Amino acid sequence: MTTRAGGVSGAPWDSFNLGDHVGDDSAHVAANRARLRRDLPGEPGWLRQVHSARVVRLGDAPNPEADAAFTRERGRVCAVLTADCLPVLFCDRAGSVVAAAHAGWRGLVGGVLEATVAAMQVPPGEIIAWMGAAIGPQAFEVGDDVRDAFVTQHAAAAEAFAPHATPGKWLADIYRLARLRLGAVGVQAVHGGGRCTFSEADNFFSYRRDGVTGRMAALVWLA
Repeated sequence: MTTRAGGVSGAPWDSFNLGDHVGDDSAHVAANRARLRRDLPGEPGWLRQVHSARVVRLGDAPNPEADAAFTRERGRVCAVLTADCLPVLFCDRAGSVVAAAHAGWRGLVGGVLEATVAAMQVPPGEIIAWMGAAIGPQAFEVGDDVRDAFVTQHAAAAEAFAPHATPGKWLADIYRLARLRLGAVGVQAVHGGGRCTFSEADNFFSYRRDGVTGRMAALVWLA
């Protein structure tokens, strides 16, 4: 996963912004993506992310509208862009398939992680998942509607919400919610988590913190 450092974009997208839809100079985004490309085996399969649960196979269509992608082709790079939402990268232990998912709260409720696991078509017990940086549990304020959406589907999700000082508000642990949903479909090897895009302003972009800001990329491929 990239950080916000090492690029050419000016404020408020400073400096390694990889998002081409956030108001940054297109030439700066292109230069940043070119720098990223030097460290990759191929051009990333960028998605038009819409907070859905749609999963696509990379290569079927250019720039598809989806929030997760998978591939079995070596050298083809799965990528998602985030700035508070949770990026989750997947592989199987045999090294036959990889995937990347963009999981904000809407995507989590909609089942984007479960759909990604299903699309990989390997036993869930053989899948390893890694969670990149996202908004942390001390900063992710949500309303009753968000909590209810999760708890209605999984009663255990109640443990991922701490009461906020404001009535009707909660602090959500997106990492815990993702672990719960992955575990429910049999994915037990889940790593990462613990970083906070909101509080680590020097390292990460955060939409909740800044409004107008850049995007980081989380990427995975088969070597």
